[in-house]
Amino acid sequence: MKQQVALRLTPEQASREENYKKFAARKMKVSPSKITGVRVHRRSIDARQKQVMVQLHVDVWINEKPEPVNPKTFHWPDVSNAPEVIVVGAGPGGLFAALKLVESGLKPIILERGKEVSDRKKDIALLNRNEQLDEDSNYAFGEGGAGTFSDGKLYTRSKKRGDFKNFLEILHFHGASEDVLIDSHPHIGTDRLPGVIQNIRKTITLAGGVFQFNSKVVDLILRGDEIEGVITADGSRITAEAVILATGHSARDIYYLLNDKGIELEAKTWAMGVRVEHPQELIDQIQYHSPEGRGQFLPAASYSFSHQVEGRGVYSFCMCPGGFIVPAMTSADEMVVNGMSPSKRNSPFANSGMVVEMRPEDVPDFENLGPIAGLKYQQEIERLCFLNGGQGVIAPAQRLVDFVDGCLSFDLPDCSYVPGTVSAPLHFILPEHITTRLQEGFLQFGKWAKGFLDEEAIILGTESRTSSPVRIPRDKISLEHIRIRRLYPCGEGAGYAGGIASSALDGERCAEKVAQAVKQK
Repeated sequence: MKQQVALRLTPEQASREENYKKFAARKMKVSPSKITGVRVHRRSIDARQKQVMVQLHVDVWINEKPEPVNPKTFHWPDVSNAPEVIVVGAGPGGLFAALKLVESGLKPIILERGKEVSDRKKDIALLNRNEQLDEDSNYAFGEGGAGTFSDGKLYTRSKKRGDFKNFLEILHFHGASEDVLIDSHPHIGTDRLPGVIQNIRKTITLAGGVFQFNSKVVDLILRGDEIEGVITADGSRITAEAVILATGHSARDIYYLLNDKGIELEAKTWAMGVRVEHPQELIDQIQYHSPEGRGQFLPAASYSFSHQVEGRGVYSFCMCPGGFIVPAMTSADEMVVNGMSPSKRNSPFANSGMVVEMRPEDVPDFENLGPIAGLKYQQEIERLCFLNGGQGVIAPAQRLVDFVDGCLSFDLPDCSYVPGTVSAPLHFILPEHITTRLQEGFLQFGKWAKGFLDEEAIILGTESRTSSPVRIPRDKISLEHIRIRRLYPCGEGAGYAGGIASSALDGERCAEKVAQAVKQK
């Protein structure tokens, strides 16, 4: 007989699997000798009380042999000679759209402006040394998209839990740790995610799909209100049954292209602010309610804050425990930062975006510029931070307490940002409506988390690529653009998702709609 049991254990108790049988037997009121197997299928940490607990959901077998562990396997058909569909962008939205196309019997042609992941690593190494920026191969662009060199968080608001489970199983099949199938807040880690991405590419190419790297789309082939294909920077004209546009939130040139062609866009809400960093030990002490921090048995602590200030949300974004701050700009005259964590989350620092909700009406000249106003405003702030930073990608920075008090920092604490920092008055550089809301938000977060407003905390500017200020409108049922037939906006680039999981699931949905349309043709 198999039963599911919930166990609530201390971190030390949960650290030893041999304890699970004893506590399961106690919970079920049976002799431990009758339990023939215990297997964890869900794990989470409850740090709401002073005593931090680990919540385990386990399968327990009594007087029978446990079921064997059989990870789900996948088999994709050969689509070498199948009808072709163009996928623009090899981020999570594009990759999972391509996998779904293969599953549906269609051949994906993936066009990626950047490089494959191993070559992309070399460009990122140069960027971290403040040597040069490749505008098509960096932390935002290249195989795997912006999520490749990130914490690899796998969170989604999708209501379709079966789809999400299948998404996790695909990642596990391609090399992600079994932990992604168990943890309530799964993550892969920046050190492991590139290998997973390469394995997904291998699956697609073995099935007959095609990847073209260094293939930046610069124009669309239109016939009336129907798209027939795309034109790349080298002049190649590529046609197909449909085009899935999965370009990511930083591909501003695509939005400008659509706008110039009179293809409908919509302004949307997004967020901008700074990235804040603390010693990880301090965050552990705050979140685990202990001067000893996380101790031997707990992972690096994370946090999530949200507050309303003057009618706008102020909140933490993409919190990276045990992580690093990285340069995430896509142009040499911009300053953009982001965060990432390795799988072990073992850096001595914890960082998070701290951002303010931006609505279209908050943007100057919105009435004249229309939907692209937010893009131009975003660029303007990034360029201001670049001008107030150091040479190259050295970031403008300020002690958190000085930012809240509105004064310049005469020196700066240690920081994980490898290219380096220079003291700058971010409270003055950022627009007043962002600064004042951030200041009020930080004060409130400091009340909720005693010690958060610490002298060793630092902020860097600017955290501006939380999502795009623009949405590409699409039909709610067909997922085609509202006017251009056979054009399927997808994922963060379309303004319909956030993060790796949401973009991937959106890519799958778009691919399903494409397959239905092609078969009905």
